[in-house]
Amino acid sequence: MQIHQGFQQLPKFSKSVITVGTFDGVHAAHKKILQQLATLANKINGESVLVTFHPHPKHVLQSSQSNLQLLSTVEEKIELLKDCGIQHLVIVPFTFDFAKISATDYIEQFLVNNFHPKKIVVGFNHHFGNNREGNLTMLRNAGLKHDFEVIEMEKQMEDEMTISSTAVRKFLLEGNILEANKLLGREYLMMGKVVEGKKLGRTIGFPTANIEVLNEHKLIPADGVYVVEVLIGSELYKGMMNIGNRPTVNGTNKTIEVNLFDFDKNTYGEMVKIFFHQRIRDEKKFNGLDELKAQLNLDKATANSFFENTKATNERIEN
Repeated sequence: MQIHQGFQQLPKFSKSVITVGTFDGVHAAHKKILQQLATLANKINGESVLVTFHPHPKHVLQSSQSNLQLLSTVEEKIELLKDCGIQHLVIVPFTFDFAKISATDYIEQFLVNNFHPKKIVVGFNHHFGNNREGNLTMLRNAGLKHDFEVIEMEKQMEDEMTISSTAVRKFLLEGNILEANKLLGREYLMMGKVVEGKKLGRTIGFPTANIEVLNEHKLIPADGVYVVEVLIGSELYKGMMNIGNRPTVNGTNKTIEVNLFDFDKNTYGEMVKIFFHQRIRDEKKFNGLDELKAQLNLDKATANSFFENTKATNERIEN
């Protein structure tokens, strides 16, 4: 996948099949669009092109009141898109000036002039241009003039629920990782940097890596203890994570701490990828470190049981 920052120096597309959107989270419905994009491009021997925006439009247009939390930072989005069969990812800087482009100019000056599309794949209820004045009918009429076809994807459902970034956010903020992962079609991903903490975990036999999330808009799931896997370099480690204020030791600031099983390396300063599998429990205040240690042993047993059951399930599927 080729990554293009901006659209000033794009390759000369001749048979591009494109889609445009924020694609926050790259969830299961997004993947359906991307699969269609790749299939259509392959049929006409063309180029599959995903056009997305950074920053998120709401952070520009509603900067003073937008509390929108992102399912994927731009770095995470790139990682998630690498295996989706897309040939070109174009990251367009979203600005006030870009937002003011009329729907007609958006089609002719932005889409047609830059991408020369043969097909444009859009999600249901697609709008574009200044004040979202552009719609599917306008896009199809423009296709007759500029020789491109518009393909609208149907609404995607999971257990009678519409798959959307909004629905995923809701589940994550409730701590409902299992339902969020269903809509994502994968484990929720969070990237962060390992930073030095107070090392209290070492004193009770549960050393932790403190994680700093570098993007202030990244959605951090509800406080609690989670079953996770952490990718460090090329190695994947099993573990459990606590998100919260550490009330047992009178903590005041929210921290993200991961205890990795069978791991004793120094990882300070490294960027890691965290995959959320399941929420074990709420964060709670215990009567001292001995009670906390006893609970952490139970949490670890729960996490190991999850991994054992998952392994057995995967083996049954593969056989």
